[in-house]
Amino acid sequence: MMQDTLLKVEGLKTYFYLDDKKISKAVDGINFSINPGETVALVGESGSGKSITSLSIMQLINKPGKIKEGSVTFNGEDLVKLSDKQMAKVRGNDIAMIFQEPMTALNPVFTIGNQIMETLMKHKKLSKIQAQKRAIELLKMVGFPRAEETVKEYPHQLSGGMRQRAMIAIAMSCDPKLLIADEPTTALDVTIQAQILDLMKEMKEKFNTAVLLITHDLGVVAEYADRVMVMYGGQIVEDTTVERLFTNPKHPYTIGLLESLPSIEKEVRRLGAIKGTVPPSHSFPTGCRFSDRCPKVMDKCREIHPELIPTETGHDVRCHLYE
Repeated sequence: MMQDTLLKVEGLKTYFYLDDKKISKAVDGINFSINPGETVALVGESGSGKSITSLSIMQLINKPGKIKEGSVTFNGEDLVKLSDKQMAKVRGNDIAMIFQEPMTALNPVFTIGNQIMETLMKHKKLSKIQAQKRAIELLKMVGFPRAEETVKEYPHQLSGGMRQRAMIAIAMSCDPKLLIADEPTTALDVTIQAQILDLMKEMKEKFNTAVLLITHDLGVVAEYADRVMVMYGGQIVEDTTVERLFTNPKHPYTIGLLESLPSIEKEVRRLGAIKGTVPPSHSFPTGCRFSDRCPKVMDKCREIHPELIPTETGHDVRCHLYE
C-alpha cells in the first residue's frame, strides 16, 4: 500500500439479511482509496449504497446488516478487525462524520456546548473549563456570531443551517484526518448550502483533512471535489477525476446523470431522464446491474456481469463497451 494513502477500502461487501431469507447486497465488492487532504465525491441515486458505504467505514452497521467481506484500512490499520472499544477511539477523533439531517443527529436534550465538550473531554482529555472555552472557539470558527450564548442553547433553538454548522464544529473538534460528509446540505436552501460547503472547504484546507463527500448533486461535485466515484447497485461503476467525468464520461449511467442537468451553455426543451428506478438490492439483474435501464444494452450485458476496468490513466469504468 502506498505510504501516503490515508484510507483504502478493498473488496468491501456489506449485506443485510432480511426476514424472508433474502439477502440485500447494499455494498457489493467496492475498492477505493483516499489520500491526505483529498476530497473524493461518491455520487449516485438514492438506494445505490452511498450511505451504507460511509456507515461501513465507521463500523456503524447494525443487525440485520453485516460486513461480510473486505477490509477498511485507515492509517495502516484494518478497522473491520477492531473491537467496539478500539473503534470508539477512532470515531470522532481520527474519523468524523457529518450526517445529512442534523436535527436527528444532534441530541435534543443536551445543549450544543455539551455535545461539543463531550467529544473534547473524551478524546482530547480536556477539563470541563478547557472544553467549554474550546467549544466557544469552534463555534466562532464555523460562523456563530454569538458563540458564548449558543453553547447554552439546544438544537431546536437553532435554524437548519446553524445546526449543520454546529455539526461541523463537533466533527472538526478533534482535527480528524478524515471527514465523511453524508449529503450535508440536503435539507438546506441554496444560499445556506453554499455557505456550508465553503465552510467545509475552509476547514479542510486549514487542517489538511481528507473528505469523503457523499452527494447526488453533481454541481457540488464540480465545485468542491478532486476525484469522483459514481455508484450504482452497490458497486462503483466509474472512478476518475472531476475534470474527466464532466468532459469525457464513459458509463451510460454517468452520461444519463449528466444529461439530466440543466445547462446555461445550451438550450434544451426537455432535460434527459434515466428510465426506470434503481433495482432493489436483493434482486439485481443477472448481468450488468444497469442493463434494465441502459440505452446501449447488448445481449452480453444481460448475461455477464462487467468488471471495473481501466480505460485510460486514472479513469476506470464498469461497462462491456470498453473491454
